[in-house]
Amino acid sequence: MDRPYLTVDVERRGYGRRYTELPVDVLSRQGFSIDFSGAYMRPDLIDIRPGDIVRWRDGERRVQAIVAEISREASALHVRVEGVTPLPPDAFFP
Repeated sequence: MDRPYLTVDVERRGYGRRYTELPVDVLSRQGFSIDFSGAYMRPDLIDIRPGDIVRWRDGERRVQAIVAEISREASALHVRVEGVTPLPPDAFFP
């Protein structure tokens, strides 16, 4: 069975879009994780901070949440979110 291609968009208030379609390995309403095993990128190179807004597709709906906590390991990034809310069907974020 094929794994779905999971991505998130990350926006920072007062700054704008930080990441568009950032690939993630695990995604749920509690947060997301990225596994950097064997990759050139490292977790400390990803600029995500508490308070950033995260948006992603949950089935047919887009949802958004606020980053609550970030933890970094040698080869993994874990982000916990809170306040998950569905966006209106006609929501548009260029």
